[in-house]
Amino acid sequence: MTGPRRRVLVLRALGLGDLLAGVPALRGLRRAFPGDHVVLALPPALREAALATGTVDDVLPAEAPGRGVPDLTHWPGPPPDLAVDLHGNGPASRDALAALRPRRLLAFAGSAHGPDPLPVWRADEHERRRWCRFLTEYGVPADPDDVRLPPPGTPSPAPGAVVVHPGAEAAARRWPAGRYAAVVRHLRTAGHRVVLTGGPREDALVTEVAERADVPPWDLLLGGLPFPRLSALVAHAALLVSGDTGLAHLAVAHGTPSVTLFGPVPPRLWGPPPGGRHIALWWPGPPGDPHGTAPDPCLLRIDTAEVVVAARSLLPTPAPI
Repeated sequence: MTGPRRRVLVLRALGLGDLLAGVPALRGLRRAFPGDHVVLALPPALREAALATGTVDDVLPAEAPGRGVPDLTHWPGPPPDLAVDLHGNGPASRDALAALRPRRLLAFAGSAHGPDPLPVWRADEHERRRWCRFLTEYGVPADPDDVRLPPPGTPSPAPGAVVVHPGAEAAARRWPAGRYAAVVRHLRTAGHRVVLTGGPREDALVTEVAERADVPPWDLLLGGLPFPRLSALVAHAALLVSGDTGLAHLAVAHGTPSVTLFGPVPPRLWGPPPGGRHIALWWPGPPGDPHGTAPDPCLLRIDTAEVVVAARSLLPTPAPI
């Protein structure tokens, strides 16, 4: 006879890329608490993506402007048995969880709920490795290279195509539209089908790239695809070309070859794990603001020829028509 399921609340109320970078840590928690009810607090738009990871049982809608710490007082029922802060180094995120009075709280900023040692936050550490180390120091082993997602059950809207995603949450990580268009023209001229996609507020950007590269309307996926279709698109693509965005992490999660343009954040902090057919392009330079309002100078040092060479190295030669 087993006891009642414990309730585990995990806070990571950020973006799609953050969710996917957190999958190895979430998978460690799932293995450590296989029979318990694991709930992830994150923006409601990411509900389908969170459930598709297979690491959580439910989500608690939670978001705040500017990647801030959301209020969690709408948590239903009794306090969580365990609360885990995968959101930041505190104290704000720790305090948001502590307000629910969990029996045990795991956080970088420490806890008043037990004698656990305090893991040390390291600013110069890869995101996946940071959270796996954090959990391991609390006695929950996690593998930072455990990034793969189950194959999506939804059919792809463009199987076998090259997917180019010119958007990014912040302008600092957004390579110029004209350069993306030049890459698209090269790939189309070489015989590859190229489809363009963007987020819900990026139709104008996607349309600009399409017009500059003479991409037909049926190869534009506008409006922001629902996560099941987006996941299937990336999973069954020949290649993804994008900036340092959530889609780059989705390509890694599905084993899809990718070319990712980094700047201002270097790939040693957010890039793909070693192995696999992933090329991270980056020019070293002074640290920049990943949420800045203008393209980062390091990102602008990447030219179209570099991207075309990287992309074609990962693509098969198209069959003659």
